Amino acid sequence: MKRLAWILALALLSACAAPPSVQQPEGASGLTAKPGWTFQRQAVAAANPLAAETGARILRAGGSAVDAAIAVQMVLTLVEPQSSGIGGGAFLLHHDGKRIQAFDGRETAPAEAGEQLFLDAQGKPMPFLDAVTSGRSVGVPGAVMMLAQAHRQHGKLPWARLFEPAIALAEQGFGISPRLHTLLLTETALKSDPVAAAYFYRPDGQPHPIGHVLRNPELAQVLRNIAAQGPSALHDGPVARAIVDKVQQHPLRPGRLGLDDLKRYQPREREALCHEHTAARRALRICGFPPPSSGAIAVGQILGLLARTPQAQEPLVQLNGADPVPSANWLHSYAEASRLTFADRAQYVADPDFVAAPGARWSSLLDARYLDERARLITPARMPQAPAGQPGGAQVAWAPMVDQPEDGTSHISIVDSFGNALAMTTTIESAFGSRLMVTTDPKRSGGFLLNNELTDFSFAPRDAQGQPVANRVEPGKRPRSSMSPTLVFDKASGELLMSTGSPGGALIIHYTAKVLHGVLQWGLSPQAAINLPNFGTTGGPLLLEQNRFPALSVQALRDRGHTVQEVEMTSGLQAIQRGQRAWLGGADPRREGIVAGD
Repeated sequence: MKRLAWILALALLSACAAPPSVQQPEGASGLTAKPGWTFQRQAVAAANPLAAETGARILRAGGSAVDAAIAVQMVLTLVEPQSSGIGGGAFLLHHDGKRIQAFDGRETAPAEAGEQLFLDAQGKPMPFLDAVTSGRSVGVPGAVMMLAQAHRQHGKLPWARLFEPAIALAEQGFGISPRLHTLLLTETALKSDPVAAAYFYRPDGQPHPIGHVLRNPELAQVLRNIAAQGPSALHDGPVARAIVDKVQQHPLRPGRLGLDDLKRYQPREREALCHEHTAARRALRICGFPPPSSGAIAVGQILGLLARTPQAQEPLVQLNGADPVPSANWLHSYAEASRLTFADRAQYVADPDFVAAPGARWSSLLDARYLDERARLITPARMPQAPAGQPGGAQVAWAPMVDQPEDGTSHISIVDSFGNALAMTTTIESAFGSRLMVTTDPKRSGGFLLNNELTDFSFAPRDAQGQPVANRVEPGKRPRSSMSPTLVFDKASGELLMSTGSPGGALIIHYTAKVLHGVLQWGLSPQAAINLPNFGTTGGPLLLEQNRFPALSVQALRDRGHTVQEVEMTSGLQAIQRGQRAWLGGADPRREGIVAGD
């Protein structure tokens, strides 16, 4: 019966799925107007009020930005389980007032996983949602190990102290939020996992109502162990065994994660990828995360290409008293810049420990001469095809990756009173990850969800000619990501100006670029920039946020050759900007985040 339940649930999920071109990582749950915030000393922007307020309390207790991020992440594991947690990974970009560090906690493929991982018996890529809701999709979690590495360098409070808020909240319970309840209503595969079903749903199969106090004693115990023993409590011993058993005992598609994979995991410290950018006549330095994330490269390319068009200077337009929106001319140039960017992304970007950068350096994709050359391809009409370029004279050695869905995530931005700042994007990939919930004791309610991060690899490892895809599955490899934690600096003084980022799968790139252009070029506050309607393309249709753009603009874009789809675009942007006398904070009205601080 359990096997039959899995089959029925997964069939329903596949039948109801949106086309890949418009599929959103997490569904919409309504809009809540956000006021924007102002703080004098320090601030925490996070996706749930309980998490943001926890981070603010850690800062008040003398903690650093990293300390606050650890506490925030542990609370998000509990209260926003659909988006991130200890069963997933994260990218953390940190600035201590002098240097920028990029801490890579991305998940890795198991040693027994090869490029055939997502191929069926006929050698064809398996259905995407079948892969997601399986043991095959689970990568080695990296968030906790990475946070421990960052804490050793930048923590001020004891490691164990940072887990106390989440442990207390897990034991005492928290009220289910409207967003979590809405996502549980539309979720189907999660019910097929007995541990998750018993935790999230009532006996009649309906999710617990909004405000229901949900307790998670199992997570409290796991966090207590990590607080006392460090990351080894997750990567070795009973919890590691429970993770491996959950993956390997999947009733339909068991995975290949083993105990040695967990024991051997190591976070990476990489060099942040920074590029120069001029907006509103101000010289800036924008820094983001390098590969295996495509975020910094893609955001930098889009902004750089757009800046080379006359439309970059166009202001927002306001028609018939409606909210300001980008003009159709601006959106056309933005879309064309995006198509060129995503062609390069599909061709080149993958784990740098496995794939060489074009021209021997990833910054070749952001070189001024290269962007000059690419920008000349943008004309008043839509390009029939947007080809990949040859940065640094690169000889193409890879097949381009076919477009496939990307999911999930949560974003945290923090500035502390010591002069530290960070941007951290954290994920379990799809909403509720692989839909596998881990517990070490079936008598205790709850647990934590495992990621489905390996579905960020290309399912098809090679093209029809046998040429390999750079982002194919290989043992120990980190899948390509779109996460775009971003820090912005004044080029002349080196002063930090902004921390931002968003969840949203491949559209993270567009959400982040929108806020950067809105604040830096259009002069908007973080909240006003976040409030702007969303837009973007990954190479296919031009997506516009539903009911947010004038019909005349939509038609003008179609007249230029764009296939326009108006869809829900559920970003979850967080941003903190340095004002003249205070920090300005913004949080996305499309989700539940806030900014807290002093």
